[in-house]
Amino acid sequence: MTDKPAFYATTPIYYVNDVPHIGHAYTTLAVDVLARFKRLDGFDVMFLTGTDEHGQKVEKSAEKAGVDPQAFCDRVSARFRDLAVAMNFSNDQFIRTTEERHKKAVQHLWRELLAKGFIYEDKYAGWYSVRDEAFYAESELQKGADGEKLAPTGAPVEWVEEPSYFFKLSAFGDKLLEFYEANPDFVMPKSRLNEVISFVKGGLEDLSISRTTFNWGVPVPDVPGHIMYVWIDALTNYLTAVGYPDTDAAAYKKFWPADVHMVGKDILRFHAVYWPAFLMAADLPLPRRVFAHGWWTNEGQKISKSLGNVIDPFELIESYGLDPVRFFLLREVPFGNDGDFSRKNFVLRCNADLANGIGNLSQRTLSMIHKNCDEQVPAPGDFTSEDNDLLEKAKQTLEAMREHLDKQAFHLAFEALIQLVTAADGYISVQAPWTLKKTDPERMKTVLYVVAETIRQIAILAQPIMPQSMDKLLDQMGVTERGFEMIGEAGRLQPGTAIPKPEGVFPRLELPAEEGAA
Repeated sequence: MTDKPAFYATTPIYYVNDVPHIGHAYTTLAVDVLARFKRLDGFDVMFLTGTDEHGQKVEKSAEKAGVDPQAFCDRVSARFRDLAVAMNFSNDQFIRTTEERHKKAVQHLWRELLAKGFIYEDKYAGWYSVRDEAFYAESELQKGADGEKLAPTGAPVEWVEEPSYFFKLSAFGDKLLEFYEANPDFVMPKSRLNEVISFVKGGLEDLSISRTTFNWGVPVPDVPGHIMYVWIDALTNYLTAVGYPDTDAAAYKKFWPADVHMVGKDILRFHAVYWPAFLMAADLPLPRRVFAHGWWTNEGQKISKSLGNVIDPFELIESYGLDPVRFFLLREVPFGNDGDFSRKNFVLRCNADLANGIGNLSQRTLSMIHKNCDEQVPAPGDFTSEDNDLLEKAKQTLEAMREHLDKQAFHLAFEALIQLVTAADGYISVQAPWTLKKTDPERMKTVLYVVAETIRQIAILAQPIMPQSMDKLLDQMGVTERGFEMIGEAGRLQPGTAIPKPEGVFPRLELPAEEGAA
C-alpha cells in the first residue's frame, strides 16, 4: 500500500446465466475510465469486477446445458474475463462468488447480523421471479397478455412457499431516509435518489434471505438445508475483495468504504436500500455513492434475445476498433440516461471527434514538424497572448474533467476534451503556419510548438478513454512521462525531440452501406 489517496470503484458482479453483452461492457467501461483517470491523477486505485455465480437461475441454466453448476460457471465466467481483455479494462481484481474467500466473508457477515438480532426464521410465501432473483409484493405485479402475473421488469413470477430466514429490513426505513437526507449525493443521478426515497417511504418489508428449494449457493452457517438468498451473497463481494472479514487488513483499511458502486438502474434498489441496511446492521461504513446508469436500445428497439438484436461488444470491436467503441459509448449519451445505439451515429460521432478531430489535428501538425523542422520538436520563440491562452486551456481542461468525472458525468468530461481539440484547430487555422513558413519561419516554429504541446496534453488527458490510441500518439511524440502531473509547464515538449513521420491514429469509418459513404 502507498501513501497516495485511495479510490475504490466497483461494477456489479455479472450474472453467469448468459454471455456478456453491450450493457456489461458499458458499466465496466465507465468504472475503467474512472480508475484510469484516478491513477493518472495520483490515486491508489482498487477497481473490482467479477461474476455472480449462485442462485436458482444458474442452477437451471446449468441443468439445461447438461453440466454441473460449477463447470457452467467456469465456462461463462471465462467469457466475462475475455470481455475485460477485449475491452482493455484495467481491473485490479476479478472476483467470483464461488471463491472460498467469498464464502468465508458472506458467512461471517451472516453470523454478525444474526448475533445483532437482525436475522430470524419464519416461512416465506409470496411471488418470486427466478429471472430477477427477486421477491415482489402483489401490488408490484403486472398482468401479461395472457393474464399471467409478471414482475415490474416483465419477468414471470411464481408463487413460492418455503421455510426461510429473514433480515429485519423493516427496522431500517427511518435510518435510511435520514442517511439519504444527510448524504444527498449517495444515489446519483438525482432522479434515481427520488425513486429510492419513494420506495423506502412506501414502507419496507422484512427480506427473505435464504432458500431451501434449490442447492446452488453459499450454505447458511450451522443450518443444513438452507442456502443464502442471492443478494446477501452477491453484494458482500465488495467487502470480500478488500479482505473482509479481516477489518484490520491493509486493503480494507485503505479502500473501504467504496467510493462508487456503478450499477444498471434495474438493480438500484438492491444497492441503495438492501445493501446500506445490511451494512448498518453490521455496524460497517456505507459506500459513498451508488450511481445507476440507463439502458441502451438498438436502432430504436429494446434489446432482447427474442428480437435477435443483442449488441455483441466483441463484434463491435472487430468492426470499428477498440478505442472508437470505448469513446462512443461514454461520449454519445449523458451518463445516467437511456441511450440508443445506432451504427450511423457511431460512425458520424467517431469521424467528427476522432478522425476529423484529434486524428486530423495531430496528423497535420506532426507532419508539418517532420517536414519543416528537421524532423524534431522546434525551439519556440516568445509566446504571444494567443499562444498562452491555448496552453492555459489544457490545464483548465484537466480541472473541468476532474470536476465532471467526480460526478460520473463522462459525456461532459469528454466534451471538455473535444473543446480543447476545437480550440487547437481554431488556433492553427488563424495562425496559418503553412503561410508563416514563407513569411516568418521562426514564428511558424513557435506556432507548431504550441500546437504540438497542446496535442501532448490532449493525448495525456484522453488516455483513460482511449489508452491504446493515445499510447501510439504519445510514442510518436517521444513523450514518456504521462501522468497528470505532466499537464502544464512541468511536462512541456523538449525542443530537439525526434518527430518521425507520423502514422494516423484514427482512420475514417465508413457509414453502413444503406447510408452511403461517410
